[in-house]
Amino acid sequence: MSKTFNRYQIFVIAALTILQFTIILDFMVLSPLSAFLLPALKITTAQFGMVVSAYAWSAGLSGLLAAGFADKYDRKKMLIIFYIGFLVGTLLCGLAPNYELLLGARIVTGIFGGVIGSVVFAIVTDMFPMEVRGRVMGFLQMAFAGAQVLGLPIGLYLNNIYGWHSPFLMIVALGVPLGIVIALYLKPVDSHLTTKMEKSPLAHLAHTFVKPDYLKTFAATTLLATGGFMLMPFGSAFAINNLKLTADQLPTLYMVTGIFSMVTAPIIGRLADSWGKYTVFSVCSFLVMIVVIFYCNLEVTPFWIVVCFSVFMFINISGRIISSSAMYSGIPTPLDRGAFMAINSAVQMVSGGIASMIAGMIVYQTESGYLENYPILGYVVAGATLITIIMMYFINQMVMKKLSVAPTPATVTVETSSH
Repeated sequence: MSKTFNRYQIFVIAALTILQFTIILDFMVLSPLSAFLLPALKITTAQFGMVVSAYAWSAGLSGLLAAGFADKYDRKKMLIIFYIGFLVGTLLCGLAPNYELLLGARIVTGIFGGVIGSVVFAIVTDMFPMEVRGRVMGFLQMAFAGAQVLGLPIGLYLNNIYGWHSPFLMIVALGVPLGIVIALYLKPVDSHLTTKMEKSPLAHLAHTFVKPDYLKTFAATTLLATGGFMLMPFGSAFAINNLKLTADQLPTLYMVTGIFSMVTAPIIGRLADSWGKYTVFSVCSFLVMIVVIFYCNLEVTPFWIVVCFSVFMFINISGRIISSSAMYSGIPTPLDRGAFMAINSAVQMVSGGIASMIAGMIVYQTESGYLENYPILGYVVAGATLITIIMMYFINQMVMKKLSVAPTPATVTVETSSH
């Protein structure tokens, strides 16, 4: 890593990866707490579903609203302000005594947490040239895998000892010192401010939203997120009721899958830089199509085979995210990066909600618990994946055209003495 990045860049990558880890962990720890929150707060499954979805919808809305302002300020200041808001929201979750206050706290957390991911990706795009962005995205993707590995066991472990509030308080305890370190040592990220923006925030949002090249990317993101999120809501139910895994085997399944995803993410990022982002995206997509179709048609299956399928599937899903994120970073101009990333993040959030709804319409559960039509879900995901390969081809062509006209602005000068 040091052969490619200087010490300051290594610090930035590490800080942003850990920050992303806290954001995703906040979302991950909620799922294993459902069995304890329902009786503790005396709420129904529908109310718990509201607690989960409140974060996603508020995050998507805030990301869209913040897009107009995203390029008017130093990205470091944006990052710190929204991270403070996220930590306050998470603290409120850890202190919430009832359902109503927990729901409100999740909305607050989503409002601030939903913007952070787009700011992080804008910082990466500003600081690192396209030639190494695959590697950077690979390290950032480790945060998702790490949260998958630790989210379930940490949530259950802390809940068993200290109660369901404790996982949220732990995230705050981790996030506060991290926020202080970032505030002290991250240098301003304001190269995009050298050109004064003439548009108002609303006009800037509208301009970014309707630009043809950006619209094509948002459309690809919609399908990319829809296909990816379809399997998630019913993954545990399918494993237990159709594949006949036990509840005790699920944490091991998630942990092994997450560990392999963590280890392979930086490798895939390096391959994306050396082989080409679109090449890696296409290969991972074709492999996802094959394994998803096979996996969704499985019946009662030995645990080790399910683990192998899950590991292979999520490694390639991770590869699609890494390579597509690196490709997307080459689309917006420096003046539009913050707005573009914010809108793209909002589109991803909303698309994830739509995916869950569509999956719920396709799959239904019998009285025995068996999930019917799960193979159909696999075919739908495979079809959506195939279409994204075609859509991403044209996006890659746009990126290549932009790079051939001029070098990546600002990012090439990152190795200056100021750092």
